[in-house]
Amino acid sequence: MEEIIEREQEFVVLVGCQFDTDDERFDYSLEELKSLVETAQGVVVGTITQKRQKVEPSTYIGRGKVDELIALLEETSAELVVFNDELSPSQIRNVHTRTGKTVIDRTQLILDIFASRAQSREGKLQVELAQLSYLLPRLAGQGLALSRQGGGIGSKGPGETQLESDRRHIRRRMDEIKHQLEAVVGHRQRYRERRKRNEELQVAIVGYTNAGKSTLLNRLAKADTLEENQLFATLDPTTRQCSLESGMKVLLSDTVGFIQDLPTTLVAAFRSTLEELQGADLLLHVVDSSNADYVQHEQTVNKLIHELDAQGIPQLIVYNKSDQQVVPFVPSNEDDSIEMSALDDDDIAELKRAMEEKLMEQMSEYHVHIQSNEGKLLSRCKETTLVQSQEWNEDKEWYDVYGYVLERTAIGQELLNRMKVEGL
Repeated sequence: MEEIIEREQEFVVLVGCQFDTDDERFDYSLEELKSLVETAQGVVVGTITQKRQKVEPSTYIGRGKVDELIALLEETSAELVVFNDELSPSQIRNVHTRTGKTVIDRTQLILDIFASRAQSREGKLQVELAQLSYLLPRLAGQGLALSRQGGGIGSKGPGETQLESDRRHIRRRMDEIKHQLEAVVGHRQRYRERRKRNEELQVAIVGYTNAGKSTLLNRLAKADTLEENQLFATLDPTTRQCSLESGMKVLLSDTVGFIQDLPTTLVAAFRSTLEELQGADLLLHVVDSSNADYVQHEQTVNKLIHELDAQGIPQLIVYNKSDQQVVPFVPSNEDDSIEMSALDDDDIAELKRAMEEKLMEQMSEYHVHIQSNEGKLLSRCKETTLVQSQEWNEDKEWYDVYGYVLERTAIGQELLNRMKVEGL
């Protein structure tokens, strides 16, 4: 309990450098950094900004700004400095030396949030791997504090030994984690293959952090995933079954939220989890339409989808939080999108119909006769295909069933072969 209280009392000063002319985007990036700090239980008490043509190699910001930072830290009694960019080990060390305060960058802050939010064994392993990947190249700067080192004979103190020992320990631990994750990845792959054999369609929910993905999953599948108005409220992936308007059942997977400048170490560590996207039949790309920077959010997510080689999967853009819009909203994509609120039951029903239409684009039309004693086949049709109509024929004593089915599934092959036999 004492540790939580201490973190809640932690005062933070933000530091940002603007290298382009887009003031609006820079201001939003700082607001996002502030939200990240608040998610990590910090309190922002001051902000230092500077416009520069390029990064100052030694301290990231200019000498005068460092002096301004020192004065602000003394004035606010802040103990932590957070930079809105990824710093080099020497930059962190130099700013720490000048200020005497703890210095971290945006990447380390996001890693810290992920570490506090991970619940599953897989999530914890993935975060630890990302943290160690981030720490390994930064050990050199810490080694100088262990012992004075020089280039001549007899000048290598115990710090060199400790540094190499730390590196070996980290590399060994990273190898252990990768080995453990391989077993998890194998289990996840077998689970995906089993879902395919069971003819279950997979719909992955993706989007920027805090866009409302977990809320949407809960409303669609009547699940109980954590919902919070915070960045990265959901870290561990969740899969639930959802019934569409026609009665067809699909599997919904909630994924970790994306963010601008998401650390590459995190993308690499969470690749096994994010590979759920690659096996999906449809992506629900959730965008917070009430956020002024929704276009940038949408582009960031699309970029990461492309990096994960999932750009070829059909995508339905869900412009969420329409009930919270404060400015006129213009969708970036009007053809494959829906504007809605996850809290509105009518909107949820409309979304399910839109999902059916997108899935239908990948399917083949079928028309079969199902005998009265083939109840199991009729039930499979209702749950694994998009049944458009089902009529009982009194004279023939069979059901005339019209619908759409994925050809690659077992039920798809069975129904399409039956059509050929019956000459339909």
